[in-house]
Amino acid sequence: MVTQLTGKRIVIAGGSGFLGRSMADAFAAKGAEVTILSRSVPKTAGSWTHRIWDGRTLNGGAAGDWSSAINGCDAIVNLAGRTVNCIKTPDHKDEILRSRVESTRVLGQAMRVVESPPPVWVQMSTAHIYGDPPSAVCTEQSAEGIGLAPTVARAWESAFAESKLPQQRGTIMRTSFVVGRDRGSGGGALGTLGLITKLGLGGTVARGTQGMSWIHEDDCNSIFARAIADETMEGTYIVSSPHPESQATFMRTLRKVIGIPIGLPAFEWMVRIGAPIFMRTDPELVLYGRYVIPKRLMDDGFEFEFANLEPALRNLYDKKR
Repeated sequence: MVTQLTGKRIVIAGGSGFLGRSMADAFAAKGAEVTILSRSVPKTAGSWTHRIWDGRTLNGGAAGDWSSAINGCDAIVNLAGRTVNCIKTPDHKDEILRSRVESTRVLGQAMRVVESPPPVWVQMSTAHIYGDPPSAVCTEQSAEGIGLAPTVARAWESAFAESKLPQQRGTIMRTSFVVGRDRGSGGGALGTLGLITKLGLGGTVARGTQGMSWIHEDDCNSIFARAIADETMEGTYIVSSPHPESQATFMRTLRKVIGIPIGLPAFEWMVRIGAPIFMRTDPELVLYGRYVIPKRLMDDGFEFEFANLEPALRNLYDKKR
Protein backbone atom coordinates (compact mmCIF):
# COMPACT_ATOMS: atom_id res chain seq x y z
CA MET A 1 0.00 0.00 0.00
CA VAL A 2 1.37 3.41 -1.00
CA THR A 3 1.40 5.93 1.84
CA GLN A 4 0.22 9.39 0.81
CA LEU A 5 1.45 12.51 2.59
CA THR A 6 -0.72 15.04 0.77
CA GLY A 7 -0.99 18.31 2.65
CA LYS A 8 1.45 17.33 5.40
CA ARG A 9 4.25 19.69 6.40
CA ILE A 10 7.38 17.70 7.15
CA VAL A 11 10.74 18.95 8.37
CA ILE A 12 13.84 16.81 7.76
CA ALA A 13 16.73 17.74 10.04
CA GLY A 14 20.10 16.82 8.56
CA GLY A 15 18.42 16.44 5.20
CA SER A 16 21.09 17.65 2.76
CA GLY A 17 23.00 14.38 2.46
CA PHE A 18 22.48 11.26 0.38
CA LEU A 19 19.59 9.84 2.41
CA GLY A 20 17.98 13.19 3.25
CA ARG A 21 17.82 14.25 -0.38
CA SER A 22 16.30 10.92 -1.35
CA MET A 23 13.70 11.20 1.40
CA ALA A 24 12.85 14.84 0.66
CA ASP A 25 12.20 14.02 -2.99
CA ALA A 26 10.12 10.96 -2.07
CA PHE A 27 8.00 12.85 0.45
CA ALA A 28 7.42 15.72 -1.98
CA ALA A 29 6.32 13.21 -4.62
CA LYS A 30 3.76 11.89 -2.12
CA GLY A 31 2.27 15.37 -1.75
CA ALA A 32 4.12 16.70 1.29
CA GLU A 33 5.49 20.19 1.83
CA VAL A 34 9.09 19.51 2.86
CA THR A 35 11.64 21.71 4.61
CA ILE A 36 15.26 20.60 4.96
CA LEU A 37 17.38 21.76 7.90
CA SER A 38 21.13 21.49 7.32
CA ARG A 39 24.43 23.23 7.97
CA SER A 40 24.96 24.00 4.29
CA VAL A 41 22.72 24.61 1.30
CA PRO A 42 22.13 21.43 -0.75
CA LYS A 43 24.16 21.33 -3.94
CA THR A 44 21.14 20.77 -6.17
CA ALA A 45 17.57 22.08 -6.03
CA GLY A 46 14.40 20.12 -5.44
CA SER A 47 10.72 20.38 -4.56
CA TRP A 48 11.41 21.52 -1.00
CA THR A 49 12.55 24.56 0.96
CA HIS A 50 15.71 24.90 3.01
CA ARG A 51 16.75 26.49 6.32
CA ILE A 52 20.27 26.75 7.68
CA TRP A 53 20.88 25.37 11.17
CA ASP A 54 23.99 24.45 13.11
CA GLY A 55 22.54 21.41 14.84
CA ARG A 56 23.57 22.76 18.23
CA THR A 57 21.91 26.05 19.11
CA LEU A 58 18.27 27.05 19.12
CA ASN A 59 18.28 30.48 17.51
CA GLY A 60 21.83 31.70 17.63
CA GLY A 61 24.51 32.85 15.25
CA ALA A 62 24.38 32.29 11.54
CA ALA A 63 21.72 29.57 11.90
CA GLY A 64 19.03 32.17 12.45
CA ASP A 65 15.51 31.27 13.49
CA TRP A 66 15.28 27.73 12.13
CA SER A 67 12.93 26.63 14.90
CA SER A 68 10.03 28.48 13.26
CA ALA A 69 10.15 25.85 10.51
CA ILE A 70 8.88 23.19 12.90
CA ASN A 71 6.12 25.35 14.36
CA GLY A 72 2.86 23.87 13.13
CA CYS A 73 4.45 21.15 11.01
CA ASP A 74 2.96 17.66 10.99
CA ALA A 75 6.16 15.70 11.56
CA ILE A 76 9.87 16.06 12.21
CA VAL A 77 12.34 13.52 10.83
CA ASN A 78 15.81 13.69 12.36
CA LEU A 79 18.65 12.27 10.25
CA ALA A 80 21.37 14.59 11.55
CA GLY A 81 24.78 13.13 12.30
CA ARG A 82 28.36 13.20 11.01
CA THR A 83 29.16 10.42 8.55
CA VAL A 84 30.82 7.33 9.99
CA ASN A 85 32.65 6.79 6.69
CA CYS A 86 35.93 8.18 7.99
CA ILE A 87 39.10 7.28 9.85
CA LYS A 88 38.12 6.97 13.50
CA THR A 89 40.49 9.53 15.01
CA PRO A 90 39.63 10.80 18.51
CA ASP A 91 38.29 14.02 16.97
CA HIS A 92 36.12 12.15 14.50
CA LYS A 93 34.75 9.86 17.21
CA ASP A 94 33.84 12.91 19.25
CA GLU A 95 32.12 14.55 16.27
CA ILE A 96 30.20 11.37 15.42
CA LEU A 97 28.78 11.25 18.94
CA ARG A 98 28.20 14.96 19.51
CA SER A 99 26.60 15.64 16.13
CA ARG A 100 23.91 13.06 16.88
CA VAL A 101 23.26 13.82 20.53
CA GLU A 102 23.43 17.61 20.29
CA SER A 103 21.17 17.85 17.23
CA THR A 104 18.59 15.62 18.90
CA ARG A 105 18.68 17.64 22.10
CA VAL A 106 18.33 21.00 20.32
CA LEU A 107 15.32 19.70 18.41
CA GLY A 108 13.82 18.81 21.78
CA GLN A 109 14.48 22.35 22.98
CA ALA A 110 12.74 23.72 19.90
CA MET A 111 9.71 21.52 20.56
CA ARG A 112 9.33 23.22 23.92
CA VAL A 113 9.44 26.81 22.69
CA VAL A 114 7.32 26.73 19.55
CA GLU A 115 3.60 27.30 19.85
CA SER A 116 2.56 24.18 17.94
CA PRO A 117 5.13 21.36 18.00
CA PRO A 118 4.71 18.45 15.58
CA PRO A 119 2.70 15.49 16.89
CA VAL A 120 5.13 12.96 15.33
CA TRP A 121 8.91 12.62 15.65
CA VAL A 122 10.69 10.01 13.52
CA GLN A 123 14.23 9.52 14.78
CA MET A 124 17.11 7.96 12.87
CA SER A 125 19.29 5.41 14.62
CA THR A 126 21.51 2.59 13.40
CA ALA A 127 21.28 -1.20 13.16
CA HIS A 128 24.94 -1.13 14.25
CA ILE A 129 23.58 -0.91 17.81
CA TYR A 130 23.64 -4.73 17.77
CA GLY A 131 27.39 -4.72 17.30
CA ASP A 132 29.14 -7.16 14.97
CA PRO A 133 28.01 -10.71 15.82
CA PRO A 134 29.61 -13.12 13.34
CA SER A 135 26.50 -15.14 12.49
CA ALA A 136 23.59 -14.28 14.79
CA VAL A 137 20.51 -12.82 13.10
CA CYS A 138 19.31 -9.85 15.13
CA THR A 139 15.79 -8.49 15.60
CA GLU A 140 14.50 -5.55 17.63
CA GLN A 141 14.64 -7.74 20.74
CA SER A 142 18.27 -8.84 20.34
CA ALA A 143 21.04 -7.89 22.73
CA GLU A 144 22.94 -4.73 21.93
CA GLY A 145 26.64 -4.84 21.14
CA ILE A 146 29.81 -3.20 22.41
CA GLY A 147 32.19 -0.76 20.79
CA LEU A 148 31.98 2.75 19.37
CA ALA A 149 28.91 2.37 17.15
CA PRO A 150 26.66 0.69 19.76
CA THR A 151 27.77 3.26 22.35
CA VAL A 152 26.92 6.14 19.99
CA ALA A 153 23.59 4.54 19.10
CA ARG A 154 22.60 4.16 22.75
CA ALA A 155 23.50 7.79 23.48
CA TRP A 156 21.57 8.88 20.36
CA GLU A 157 18.45 6.97 21.36
CA SER A 158 18.71 8.13 24.98
CA ALA A 159 18.88 11.75 23.81
CA PHE A 160 15.73 11.16 21.77
CA ALA A 161 13.89 9.60 24.73
CA GLU A 162 14.84 12.60 26.89
CA SER A 163 13.98 15.17 24.19
CA LYS A 164 10.68 13.86 22.83
CA LEU A 165 7.60 15.54 24.24
CA PRO A 166 5.40 13.27 26.39
CA GLN A 167 2.46 13.74 24.02
CA GLN A 168 4.46 13.09 20.86
CA ARG A 169 4.29 9.81 18.99
CA GLY A 170 7.87 8.76 18.41
CA THR A 171 9.57 6.08 16.33
CA ILE A 172 13.22 5.07 16.39
CA MET A 173 14.49 3.75 13.06
CA ARG A 174 17.48 1.43 13.42
CA THR A 175 18.52 1.69 9.80
CA SER A 176 20.95 -0.55 7.92
CA PHE A 177 23.07 0.22 4.84
CA VAL A 178 20.85 2.14 2.37
CA VAL A 179 21.49 1.51 -1.33
CA GLY A 180 20.37 4.33 -3.60
CA ARG A 181 21.15 6.89 -6.31
CA ASP A 182 23.35 9.96 -6.27
CA ARG A 183 21.14 13.06 -6.43
CA GLY A 184 24.01 15.49 -6.18
CA SER A 185 24.79 14.82 -2.52
CA GLY A 186 26.82 11.66 -2.96
CA GLY A 187 25.81 8.08 -3.59
CA GLY A 188 26.37 6.75 -0.10
CA ALA A 189 28.39 3.62 0.50
CA LEU A 190 27.08 2.02 -2.68
CA GLY A 191 28.84 4.71 -4.71
CA THR A 192 32.16 3.69 -3.16
CA LEU A 193 31.47 -0.04 -3.53
CA GLY A 194 30.45 0.47 -7.15
CA LEU A 195 33.68 2.31 -7.92
CA ILE A 196 35.78 -0.37 -6.24
CA THR A 197 33.92 -3.03 -8.20
CA LYS A 198 34.50 -1.29 -11.54
CA LEU A 199 38.21 -1.21 -10.72
CA GLY A 200 38.19 -4.98 -10.31
CA LEU A 201 38.65 -4.85 -6.54
CA GLY A 202 35.14 -5.82 -5.48
CA GLY A 203 35.91 -9.29 -4.20
CA THR A 204 35.64 -11.15 -0.92
CA VAL A 205 37.11 -9.33 2.06
CA ALA A 206 38.69 -11.47 4.79
CA ARG A 207 36.44 -14.54 5.16
CA GLY A 208 33.51 -12.81 3.48
CA THR A 209 31.03 -14.19 6.00
CA GLN A 210 30.43 -10.87 7.76
CA GLY A 211 26.85 -9.69 7.40
CA MET A 212 25.75 -6.90 5.08
CA SER A 213 22.25 -5.82 6.02
CA TRP A 214 20.89 -3.44 3.41
CA ILE A 215 17.72 -1.70 2.21
CA HIS A 216 16.73 -0.03 -1.06
CA GLU A 217 16.14 3.72 -0.70
CA ASP A 218 12.55 3.42 -1.97
CA ASP A 219 11.66 0.95 0.78
CA CYS A 220 13.48 3.04 3.37
CA ASN A 221 11.56 6.15 2.32
CA SER A 222 8.28 4.23 2.36
CA ILE A 223 8.92 3.02 5.90
CA PHE A 224 9.67 6.53 7.13
CA ALA A 225 6.55 7.83 5.34
CA ARG A 226 4.48 5.13 6.98
CA ALA A 227 5.90 6.07 10.39
CA ILE A 228 4.65 9.61 9.79
CA ALA A 229 1.17 8.65 8.60
CA ASP A 230 0.38 5.47 10.56
CA GLU A 231 -0.68 6.30 14.10
CA THR A 232 -0.05 2.71 15.21
CA MET A 233 3.68 2.93 14.51
CA GLU A 234 5.52 3.74 17.71
CA GLY A 235 8.71 2.60 19.39
CA THR A 236 11.77 0.95 17.86
CA TYR A 237 11.95 -0.58 14.39
CA ILE A 238 14.72 -2.16 12.33
CA VAL A 239 14.73 -0.62 8.85
CA SER A 240 16.35 -3.22 6.63
CA SER A 241 15.54 -5.75 3.95
CA PRO A 242 14.28 -9.09 5.31
CA HIS A 243 17.12 -10.77 3.37
CA PRO A 244 20.58 -9.68 4.57
CA GLU A 245 23.56 -11.12 2.71
CA SER A 246 27.14 -12.02 3.51
CA GLN A 247 29.83 -9.65 2.27
CA ALA A 248 30.97 -12.20 -0.29
CA THR A 249 27.45 -12.69 -1.67
CA PHE A 250 26.73 -8.96 -1.73
CA MET A 251 29.85 -8.19 -3.75
CA ARG A 252 29.31 -11.14 -6.09
CA THR A 253 25.79 -9.85 -6.80
CA LEU A 254 27.06 -6.30 -7.33
CA ARG A 255 29.68 -7.55 -9.81
CA LYS A 256 27.01 -9.48 -11.68
CA VAL A 257 24.70 -6.46 -11.93
CA ILE A 258 27.45 -4.05 -13.01
CA GLY A 259 28.90 -6.60 -15.43
CA ILE A 260 32.38 -6.94 -13.95
CA PRO A 261 33.47 -10.59 -13.98
CA ILE A 262 36.51 -10.23 -11.74
CA GLY A 263 36.71 -9.11 -8.14
CA LEU A 264 40.07 -9.50 -6.48
CA PRO A 265 39.86 -10.72 -2.88
CA ALA A 266 41.50 -8.90 -0.01
CA PHE A 267 43.03 -10.34 3.14
CA GLU A 268 42.28 -8.60 6.42
CA TRP A 269 45.79 -7.15 6.67
CA MET A 270 45.42 -5.57 3.21
CA VAL A 271 42.22 -3.81 4.23
CA ARG A 272 43.65 -2.60 7.52
CA ILE A 273 46.55 -0.98 5.66
CA GLY A 274 44.77 0.14 2.49
CA ALA A 275 41.44 1.51 3.78
CA PRO A 276 42.93 4.40 5.81
CA ILE A 277 45.59 5.24 3.21
CA PHE A 278 43.70 4.97 -0.07
CA MET A 279 40.01 5.29 0.90
CA ARG A 280 40.45 7.50 3.98
CA THR A 281 38.02 5.36 5.91
CA ASP A 282 37.74 2.86 8.75
CA PRO A 283 38.71 -0.70 7.72
CA GLU A 284 36.28 -2.15 10.26
CA LEU A 285 33.34 -0.88 8.20
CA VAL A 286 33.99 -3.73 5.76
CA LEU A 287 35.81 -6.22 7.98
CA TYR A 288 32.85 -6.55 10.34
CA GLY A 289 29.10 -6.56 9.86
CA ARG A 290 25.77 -7.83 11.12
CA TYR A 291 22.69 -9.69 9.98
CA VAL A 292 19.47 -7.95 10.99
CA ILE A 293 15.86 -8.52 9.96
CA PRO A 294 12.92 -6.09 10.40
CA LYS A 295 10.72 -8.36 12.50
CA ARG A 296 8.26 -5.67 13.59
CA LEU A 297 7.69 -4.44 10.03
CA MET A 298 7.28 -8.02 8.83
CA ASP A 299 4.80 -8.76 11.61
CA ASP A 300 2.89 -5.61 10.64
CA GLY A 301 2.65 -6.81 7.05
CA PHE A 302 4.88 -4.19 5.44
CA GLU A 303 5.42 -5.14 1.79
CA PHE A 304 8.96 -4.53 0.55
CA GLU A 305 9.23 -3.51 -3.08
CA PHE A 306 12.84 -4.71 -3.11
CA ALA A 307 13.16 -7.53 -0.60
CA ASN A 308 15.99 -9.24 -2.51
CA LEU A 309 19.37 -7.79 -3.37
CA GLU A 310 19.75 -8.45 -7.11
CA PRO A 311 16.46 -6.78 -8.16
CA ALA A 312 17.28 -3.85 -5.86
CA LEU A 313 20.69 -3.30 -7.43
CA ARG A 314 19.36 -3.78 -10.96
CA ASN A 315 16.75 -1.11 -10.32
CA LEU A 316 19.44 1.36 -9.30
CA TYR A 317 22.03 0.54 -11.94
CA ASP A 318 19.57 0.16 -14.83
CA LYS A 319 18.41 3.72 -14.17
CA LYS A 320 22.02 4.93 -14.26
CA ARG A 321 22.61 3.59 -17.76
